[in-house]
Amino acid sequence: MTGSVQDLKTDGAFFKYLNKKNEYKQPVRETMVRTAAKLTSSATSEQRPGMLLGKVQSGKTRTFIGVMGLMYDNGFDVVILLTKGTNALVRQTYARLHEEFSDAVDQDAMRVYDIMSMPDNLRKYEWNQKLALIVKKETHNLERLRTALEEKYPELKEKRVLFIDDEADFASVAYEYKRDQNLKQMRVIATKINALRKKIKHTAFLQVTATPYSLYLQPEDMTIHKGKVFEPIRPSFTELVPVHNRYIGGEVYFEMSEKEDHLASYLFHEVNEKELEVMKKMDGRRVKMDQLLEQKNISNIRMAVVNFIVGASIRRCQQRLKGKREEKYSFIIHTERGKSAHAWQAELIEGFEKLLTEAADRETDTFQTLIREAYDDLIRSVSKLKKSPRPDFKQVYEEVRRSLNEEYVVSSVVNSEKDVQELLDYKGELKLRAPMNIFIGGQILDRGVTIHNLIGFFYGRNPKSFQQDTVLQHSRMYGARPVADLAVTRFYTTARIYTVMKRIHEFDSALRRAFERGGHDQGVVFIQRDGTEEIIPCSPNKILLSNVLTMKPHKRMLPVGFQTGYKTHIQKQVRQLDDRVDQLKRAALKEQDGAYLVPVEEAKRLLSLVHETLEMEEGYDFSMDEYEGVLDYLTAESEKRAFVWVLAKKNRNIQRLKKDGSYENSPDTPGRGEGELAEARRLARNFPALIMLRQEGKKEQGWRGSPFWWPVLIVPAETAPTVYAGRTVKGKH
Repeated sequence: MTGSVQDLKTDGAFFKYLNKKNEYKQPVRETMVRTAAKLTSSATSEQRPGMLLGKVQSGKTRTFIGVMGLMYDNGFDVVILLTKGTNALVRQTYARLHEEFSDAVDQDAMRVYDIMSMPDNLRKYEWNQKLALIVKKETHNLERLRTALEEKYPELKEKRVLFIDDEADFASVAYEYKRDQNLKQMRVIATKINALRKKIKHTAFLQVTATPYSLYLQPEDMTIHKGKVFEPIRPSFTELVPVHNRYIGGEVYFEMSEKEDHLASYLFHEVNEKELEVMKKMDGRRVKMDQLLEQKNISNIRMAVVNFIVGASIRRCQQRLKGKREEKYSFIIHTERGKSAHAWQAELIEGFEKLLTEAADRETDTFQTLIREAYDDLIRSVSKLKKSPRPDFKQVYEEVRRSLNEEYVVSSVVNSEKDVQELLDYKGELKLRAPMNIFIGGQILDRGVTIHNLIGFFYGRNPKSFQQDTVLQHSRMYGARPVADLAVTRFYTTARIYTVMKRIHEFDSALRRAFERGGHDQGVVFIQRDGTEEIIPCSPNKILLSNVLTMKPHKRMLPVGFQTGYKTHIQKQVRQLDDRVDQLKRAALKEQDGAYLVPVEEAKRLLSLVHETLEMEEGYDFSMDEYEGVLDYLTAESEKRAFVWVLAKKNRNIQRLKKDGSYENSPDTPGRGEGELAEARRLARNFPALIMLRQEGKKEQGWRGSPFWWPVLIVPAETAPTVYAGRTVKGKH
């Protein structure tokens, strides 16, 4: 066996061709070479696989194709590519392999087969070439593979075979409705793959995934290790797919978006929960088809459609101004799984298009207002890019009118395999038929099917049933995106769903960081509160991801999206808070820089009183259970450590809303980076810190004219990566 990177042949015909054709950048090339070297020198199996960990739509396929080329050059003859679930994805994979290895296929050095359409009478001339077999992870495909290996072509069992398990995760099956049945089915498929592998003399096994969480979701019951820690599956080795500089992912949507005036801060548009209800089914009392351009209860979907048309028009104007080819763009609506909802949404979109076209022709006041509002919204972010041309309103307005008049807008419902097949191009990628393509449905979001130039995403799936891999794979706005496209991109969902997606992004990032540091050797702490309010270990197999909170050093927790109660209703609690904060000095164990170290119960009392004074807006949450659970965990290592630093500041006058109309979320960072947050983080080494900010709450600032206290909890610097599950799945797993 080859021993190291130095011993690996990297100038063989297959990899040399791929490298020249694709011009691999050095970090990607090095990842491919290291992965192939380890696969040829380590013993791997599905229990201890080689692991290629990437991000959603970040080039994982490109990387494992490079690994395939290297393995062919280094004595491997067959690659069995195990794919998830749909015929569309098999078709896309087949087309991709044919394109990537076109030279070898043309020269009869290689054959690519979908196992279900592989001929039954291959000649020795054919099966002596390098083979790539695409096999869906389902019983019929695996049975066909078994027949090929055991009955039709037993000689293949003597060859060196690489198994690549693409999207190798358990998360997608572990939480669906028929949970036990799914876990059983998963074990059946794993057992079949294992049985096949054992019959082949020389094998290597590579898993490819974008969800590190999947490594913690074992089909077998897991054991708790010392220190409440759960250890993930033990890959023989883990290689991380380098993220290219054009990649747009969760960091942009959920972290950079919080920076005021950053390009990403314009992405999220909040949708009212009631509007999602309107989009579930046709209701003539709620929606008048002849009034779609004015009706208030569909304002967000209308804004999304108009923004998409205007955004695509801005980009096409920019391309024309630069003398470049004008691109086609796409927009996704994904709120329901049911076909009747999709049919209704299609009717709604066609209704918008018809009325907009008529209004554009007549240049009505309503039409001009809609286009102006969309232009003003989008041009704010377009203006952040110094190198992009900034088309003026008149240019964009005329472009929109022309687009509607020339029928540049086309909408398609995609909710079955048949729909997807009809909409795919020869590469197996989604065909953009016209300059502006609106896709409605759920099936389209199946992992792997490529959707080009996505600049609008209207998302409304119920977060109660969210699981991490589902949500991440639904995040079709992730991937390689030109920054000029990002400037006209908008993401529409409810505050509740956005919060869940943000939590899942934080969770995914924490696990990924653990892998990057090699920290997964120590595992990650998964905890929950039991019925007696004790903090206890929690199996990763049990957590409901819509309720996870990920703790990392110096993370901040604070209520956002609220109004205060009326002055007469809350003045008693505010007075109690004033008194308690003043009395903290007496309860303090220690004082430092104006902060007091007090027993954790004091901090809980303060939070409980604050909780009584705030009224949360729809989709926003301030859960005392969660705050108390987190405080209990952070202070529970020993009796001596059950303390919290409290840092109180008064006479604050913060606006309730930011300039863009979103809720203020940084009361602790006046003066750009200094202020209370910086102070609290200096204090929060071994103990958490609780910042208490007394706001004046004036009416002219959007409040109700009553003072109130705004708390911010800071996690200590000395905190291991921890996942706190607010709620868990009932039952055995």
